[in-house]
Amino acid sequence: MDALSLVGLVAASAAVAGAARRTPVPAPLLLVAAGLIASCLPGVPAYALDAHIVLPLLLPPLLYTAAVDSSYLDLRANLRPVALLSVGYVLFATVAVGWLAYRIVPDLPLTAALVLGAVVAPPDAVTAAAIARRVGLPGRLTTVLQGESLVNDATAITAYKVAVAAAVGEGMSWGAGVGEFFLAAVGGVAVGVALMVPLHWLRTHLREALLQNTLSLLIPFVAYAAAERVHASGVLAVVVVALHLGHRSWQVDFATRLQEEAVWKMVAFILESVVFALIGLQLPFVLKGLGAYGVGEAVWYAVAVFLAVVVVRFVWVYPATYLPRLLSRRIREREPDTDWTAPLIVGWAGMRGVVSLAIAFSVPFAVSDGSPFPARNLVLFLTFTTVIGTLVIQGLSLPVLVRVLRLPGRDAKTATLAEAQAQSQASAAAEARLDALLADRRNRLPGPLADRLRTVLERRRNAVWERLGAADPVTGESADDTYRRLSREMIDAEREVFVRLRDERHIDDEMLRTLLRRLDLEEAAAYREESDAS
Repeated sequence: MDALSLVGLVAASAAVAGAARRTPVPAPLLLVAAGLIASCLPGVPAYALDAHIVLPLLLPPLLYTAAVDSSYLDLRANLRPVALLSVGYVLFATVAVGWLAYRIVPDLPLTAALVLGAVVAPPDAVTAAAIARRVGLPGRLTTVLQGESLVNDATAITAYKVAVAAAVGEGMSWGAGVGEFFLAAVGGVAVGVALMVPLHWLRTHLREALLQNTLSLLIPFVAYAAAERVHASGVLAVVVVALHLGHRSWQVDFATRLQEEAVWKMVAFILESVVFALIGLQLPFVLKGLGAYGVGEAVWYAVAVFLAVVVVRFVWVYPATYLPRLLSRRIREREPDTDWTAPLIVGWAGMRGVVSLAIAFSVPFAVSDGSPFPARNLVLFLTFTTVIGTLVIQGLSLPVLVRVLRLPGRDAKTATLAEAQAQSQASAAAEARLDALLADRRNRLPGPLADRLRTVLERRRNAVWERLGAADPVTGESADDTYRRLSREMIDAEREVFVRLRDERHIDDEMLRTLLRRLDLEEAAAYREESDAS
């Protein structure tokens, strides 16, 4: 693939993702549809998925961004359901879907069917996060789905390696497979634990935000490559490191956090857009070589496998939700009650994604004796149709299902009240600290400057409470909204003056950049407050 084709893929994917924000359809679905359409057009370059590129180069940063934005405390509080889905369900789906495919497809060896089961078993981290954000799922459901999708790739990849080893005739026993699974899991966690402390130390001791952000971009690749080098799970290593760094991000200086957030938002947007477009673009490669199976026959197998994937998830989710609560009093006391809607949403939110396709493309072409891998093209086709089916059918209907069930979303008023109370406590501590500092003769300030510090503190204290107050009857704005709008107007006025002075040669460009950066930081702070409030 030449550079122009790659640039065209990124640009087109970003354009479609940007356009999706103006529609009610989630961006992943539009991107997949655009990829499918583009794959049928003449002159479109061939964008073949390569597992050696997707897994080590695209998966680590996508997992890292999802894990950094997750809550370590929430995941720990929901460790049981997350583990049951990310480990138990993936193994169950591997065996159940594989066995059903073995029974449905004539002459398909059980080992090759289990390869298919492992490939389609894991719901996708990127898809889960994108859909959950769009439909506004309740907090606990979002945590469970995100936690599942962060870890389940490790389970699926390990199960896939065991199944492939058996399929190609390397003679791996089930006992050896279980041992490899635990080695990969324990090793991945161990590598993550070994790396997270020194990496956090580096982040807090590098003094330049530019170097800190360069390190931030390298971290997921370092964690993944280090774990894979020792045959451990690179997925788990990345997730462990990211959860630790996200939990302690407050210890990094503000400049790094501001830059890092902007950089990773851009990286995640580009990678997510490209990944979903690539799914649709795989259509020519999936159809190529399917000649051994008729169209009607292959479609029937695709429908059967898709239905098996959907049904098997419900078969696991409902017992996994209720049986532990029924058998353990401690679980009933520790975890909140749940009704039938929660497992229904979790069961239906099992969209597959690019990881399944990347694993499928890595299926070897031949077994140990040199003969072709049994039904490799069919495995690839069934993976593709399952991914497309879950994205389109479940992805499109999930928002409707959430609305029909009327699930309680995030209570904005309650969240604002909690924010106001937290800010009030923090402001009280800051005020006490300021009084103690000003009492020291070394910190003496002129009265107006000391009053300015108190005014800024009072502004932060009141800003959140003002959002809870009555809106202006004329503009519909709260006092805090009006304050931020007027602040932006003042900054715009100053910016125009600075540019005019530069054009008139009263100041040079270097001074203009310095003055504009100062205004940009103030405007960024105001914009961040406004984004958090909304």
